[in-house]
Amino acid sequence: MDFQAYLTLFEEIANSVNPQSPYDKPNYLDYTRLNLSRMIRWMKTMQLDETLVEVIKNIDKKQHWIVIVEPWCGDVAHSLPFLVRLAEQSPCITYDLHLRDSEPFIINSYLTRGGKSIPKLIIRSADGYDLFTWGPRPIAAQQLREELIASKADSETINIQLQNWYNEDKGKTLQCELKELLSIKVV
Repeated sequence: MDFQAYLTLFEEIANSVNPQSPYDKPNYLDYTRLNLSRMIRWMKTMQLDETLVEVIKNIDKKQHWIVIVEPWCGDVAHSLPFLVRLAEQSPCITYDLHLRDSEPFIINSYLTRGGKSIPKLIIRSADGYDLFTWGPRPIAAQQLREELIASKADSETINIQLQNWYNEDKGKTLQCELKELLSIKVV
């Protein structure tokens, strides 16, 4: 699906009177509604790294970006708007969004430490070869999460700390990591 179809799905879930599982659980539905507002905010306020945009515009071979997502995932809400906007910078890049919890279950081939962590970005060459993957979150955010888990922080504390990290970072670390990967592995 493309980004517009994903947003439509998001809105349908958020506005549903009787949402399907897992959104029938109040926490899932609340997180989904919150994530929708986060994504809309990022779409309005994000600033793309000019050097990364140049790297992307200089890509001269076809690529296909696959991003594995779910509306309930906070990390997706913070990263996906950047990934889509970046993909749109080059006519050589196409992209698709795949739901983690729906067939064909692409995530099963891209586990992170044995888990189905998302978002997961897979960048493929025109012939279907995986050039590299990224995700589920910027390295610094991952380190923060691991430190909080090690300190036995509860899930609410972890979520708040990660939210604060994303708000302060403003997509800079994600873009820096992608710039490095694209510069080394693709261009």
